[in-house]
Amino acid sequence: MPVEVEETQTTSSSQNPFTARFKQFFESAFIKNVNELVKAYPKKQSLEVDFKILEKFDYELADELLDNPDAVLQAAEDAIQLIEIPSIALEEFKPIIRVYNLPADREILLRDIGSEHANKLIAVEGIVKQLTDIMPRLKTGAFNCNRCGTIQMIKQTKDAVITPSVCECKARDFSLMANDSAFIDSQKLQIQESLEKLRGNEQPTNLDMVTTDDFVNKVTAGDKIKITGVLRLKQEKKDKLIFKRFLDVLHIEETARDFEEVEINEEEINQIKEFAVDPKIYDKLIKSVAPNIYGHEIVKESVILQLFGGVKKMLPDGGQPLRGNIHVLLVGDPGVAKSAILQASHMIAPKSIYVAGKGTTSAGLTATAVKDEFGEGSWTLKAGALVLASGGTVMADELDKMDKEDRSSLHEAMEQGMVSIAKAGIVTRFKTDTSILAAANPKFSRFDKTSNVLMQIDLPSTLISRFDLFFVIKDELDRVKDSQISMHILKTHQAGEIYSQHKKGKTIAKEVLKEIEDRVMPAINSELLGKYISYTRQNVFPVLTQESIQELNEFYVNLRERGKSEDGESTYAATHRQLEGLVRLSEASARIRLSDKVEIEDARRAIRLVETSLAEVITDPKTGKWDIDYMTSGQPQTMRAQIKTILNIVKEQSKEFDSVPIESVIESAAEHDISKDEVRDLIEKLQKNGDLYSPKPGHLKPTSKE
Repeated sequence: MPVEVEETQTTSSSQNPFTARFKQFFESAFIKNVNELVKAYPKKQSLEVDFKILEKFDYELADELLDNPDAVLQAAEDAIQLIEIPSIALEEFKPIIRVYNLPADREILLRDIGSEHANKLIAVEGIVKQLTDIMPRLKTGAFNCNRCGTIQMIKQTKDAVITPSVCECKARDFSLMANDSAFIDSQKLQIQESLEKLRGNEQPTNLDMVTTDDFVNKVTAGDKIKITGVLRLKQEKKDKLIFKRFLDVLHIEETARDFEEVEINEEEINQIKEFAVDPKIYDKLIKSVAPNIYGHEIVKESVILQLFGGVKKMLPDGGQPLRGNIHVLLVGDPGVAKSAILQASHMIAPKSIYVAGKGTTSAGLTATAVKDEFGEGSWTLKAGALVLASGGTVMADELDKMDKEDRSSLHEAMEQGMVSIAKAGIVTRFKTDTSILAAANPKFSRFDKTSNVLMQIDLPSTLISRFDLFFVIKDELDRVKDSQISMHILKTHQAGEIYSQHKKGKTIAKEVLKEIEDRVMPAINSELLGKYISYTRQNVFPVLTQESIQELNEFYVNLRERGKSEDGESTYAATHRQLEGLVRLSEASARIRLSDKVEIEDARRAIRLVETSLAEVITDPKTGKWDIDYMTSGQPQTMRAQIKTILNIVKEQSKEFDSVPIESVIESAAEHDISKDEVRDLIEKLQKNGDLYSPKPGHLKPTSKE
C-alpha cells in the first residue's frame, strides 16, 4: 500500500511570529468582517483586509506585511484556523486573505517598477489590455514515487512546479498524478499604463499578472483597475541573466476615473478660471493648436471643441446613453498639414492614442480574441486603441488606407460607444467611449473640382455619416496665400535656428526671443491646456437654455426646408444626426467658459461650424441644393432619380426586345439629360445591385418585369 507523505514548504504557525498578532487582529478589530465571510463561504472565499485598518491596529505588523508579504500572509491564513467560529468547522473554512488600500508610497507607476520591488507588496493602476480564459493552476501536487509507489503531497508556492526532493526509498524519480492533485482557478491579465499619465510621445508600459480563485473573471479588456499584489521575477530562459516580472495578484478594484487621474493644483485651477473669463479665449485656444501650421483656423477650432467634448447623458429610462463624444474627419490633398494637426492634437489631449494607415487592424482599433503565447496557447481577449483610449481621443491618420474590414469595425464604436466581439466562442462587448479625429486623402491623390467631394473619397458613406464635422482641405494655387504660407514656414525655421543658437549659449536679444515665442509658442502650453480640458470634463456639465434651444431648432428646421421642391422630388439637407452634433458642439463651447449653461453664442458657434462643414460636402453640383444623402447613402437624390429612369427605360424596352441593347438605353436616356458616361456608370450600379443583368455583350435584361 502506498503511504502518503506531506512535504510542507512554508513555516508552521508555531514558528511564525506574526500568527498570534493576526489572531488578535481578527478576533477584535476584524471579527465582524470574519463573521460576514463565514455566512457567504464558500461562495465567497476572500477575506478583504483594508491595510489602513490593520495599520491602525498594529503598525509594525502592517509594515512587515509590505516588505515580507509571503510569510505574513501565511501567518494570517494560519491565524484564521486558530480563532473560534462556532457556525463552521475550521477545516472547512480556509479563506484567502486579500489586502488592499496600501499607503501612497506603495502605489507604483508601471514604468517605475524595478528589482527593488521584487517579493514586496505593491499597488499599480492601469487598463486591462489582454486577458485569458480561466485556466486550472496546480495548488497541491500528488507526486508518485516511480520506485516504491509512495505518494507525497507538495503544496505549490512558486510559479514553477515544486517536486519532492527525495523519497523514503532514496529514489528521486516522481510522476505527477493529476487526478489526485488539487487545482484552483487561474487567469492571466496584462495591464497597460493609463494614457492620462503619459506625456508627449512616451510609450505606455505593460505588466503581466496572475489572479486566482474568486478573483478570476472579475474584469474584462478595457477596464481601468487598481491591483494590489506581490511582484515576482521569473527567468525566461535558462542561463540568461534577464528575468521577467509579473504581479501575483491579491486584490483588484475597478476605477472609473478617466480624467480625474490628471493632477491639477490650485494655482493651475486659478489659471484655468482666468482663461475661462477671457473674451479672447477661443482665439487663444485656436492659436494653441499647431501654431507652426499656417491657417486652418476653423479646423483648429473644431479640434478644440472636440477635445473639450459634449456631455454624455444617462436618461431616466435606463436605456442607451446619449454620447457626448465629437467625431471629426479631415480629408485633403497631400501636404496640407492634416497629419501635423492630428499629431498636435495628440500632444494636447490628456488621454489619446495615435494610429495610422496600413499598420492598424480591426483588432488594433477595437478589440479581438486572439490565440498566442500569452494565453498559453488558448484564446485571449485583447483591447485595441478605441478601448484603451475610452474616455479620451483616438487620432486615426490615413483612414482611407486601412482595410475595409478594419474600418467597418468603427461603425458600432462611433455611434454606440461599444464594440461587440463574437469569436472562438467568446461573446462580449467592450466600452469605446472615445472621440475620433481622423484624416484621409482623396481616391486619386488630389481633388477634382468638377466632381462632388464625397464621390472622390474611398470611405463608405455609412462611416462618413457618423462624423459630426467633415472638413475638405484643398491645396489651391493662390499666389497671395502661397506667399503667406511660405513666409510662415520660413520664419518658423528661422525661429528654430535662432532658438537652437540660444540654447547653445549664444546671446540673443530679448526682443528677438520674444518675437520667436509669439510666432511659434502656443498661447496656452500643451500641458496646461490638457489640464484645462480635464478640469472641464470633470466639473462642467452645461445645460441648454431656452434661447439656445430655439436657435438650434430654427436652424435645423430651416435646414430641412432647403430640400423642399415643387416637383415632389425633395432632397434631405439634414437628419437628426446633424441636430445631435449641434448639441454636442454647443456643450463643448460652453465648457470652455466653465459655464453651466449653453448660451445662444455657443449655439451660433456650433451652427457656423456645421454649416461650413456641410456646405462643400453635400452640395449637389446638378441642382446646387444640399443633399445629406450624399453622406448617408453615397447617392444624392438626383442620382436616385436617374437610376430609377434607367431601370424604367430597360423594363419598358424589354417588353419589345428579348434583350435591350445598351446603345438604345443611351439614346433614350439622352432625352432625360443623362449623358452617355453617366448611363454606363448607372448601369454598372444597377448590375451590382442585381436589378439588371447582361445576357450577352452589349445587352441588358431586368431581373424582373414588374
